[in-house]
Amino acid sequence: MTLSDIERVRREFPGRDIDYFSSVDSTMRAVAGRAAGYVVVAGEQTAGQGRHGHSWHSEAGSGLYCSLVLEPRPVMTLALGLATVDALAHAAGAGCDLRWPNDVMLGGKKVAGILVQISGEIAIAGIGINLRHTAFPAGLEDVATSLKTHTGKTPDAAGILIALLREVERYMAESPENTLRLFTRASSYACGRRVRVELADGTIEGTTAGLDASGFLIVRKDDGTDTLI
Repeated sequence: MTLSDIERVRREFPGRDIDYFSSVDSTMRAVAGRAAGYVVVAGEQTAGQGRHGHSWHSEAGSGLYCSLVLEPRPVMTLALGLATVDALAHAAGAGCDLRWPNDVMLGGKKVAGILVQISGEIAIAGIGINLRHTAFPAGLEDVATSLKTHTGKTPDAAGILIALLREVERYMAESPENTLRLFTRASSYACGRRVRVELADGTIEGTTAGLDASGFLIVRKDDGTDTLI
């Protein structure tokens, strides 16, 4: 993303507070203390955050790295995943899959990720999308991809962000029940997928059997018992 991209986005959302930094440590930290509706976008992150303390590879000029301040709601990580998939379909022509709970997959590799943190009365949603990466660090090359790598085309970063902000508004207005239904339908991982899950007290293997009413993944073990993840 560049400053000219952001100016185009701002014209589509007049009155909305959208800031841009060429480089930050983390967009999640950059939005701390701001009110719902605020958006920050960075050209690169030097300490991008992923789930469980992992880092998010945020190469300069290669990705869309943004954080949004939202009002908390149930199953919002799943809603944001749906929003990201639809934005990439509309703005980049990419048909993506959803791996519960927060991975957006393209061609079997991760192209985008979502991280939600609740802070008092607001939620901070970080969304990272690999746009123009042509290579990844050791350890990521077999599991990550970018829109350019997959499609062979240079994606329109501003167009994707505009579509993303619109889709976030739409999906955040959905009921939790409808979000669960839409996620289950959109994700090939939610039902019938053989998985191996590392838990704090050991490892389980089984087949995914949908989501419960709170959005937890149901894994049915070979003995027929269910475990919520």
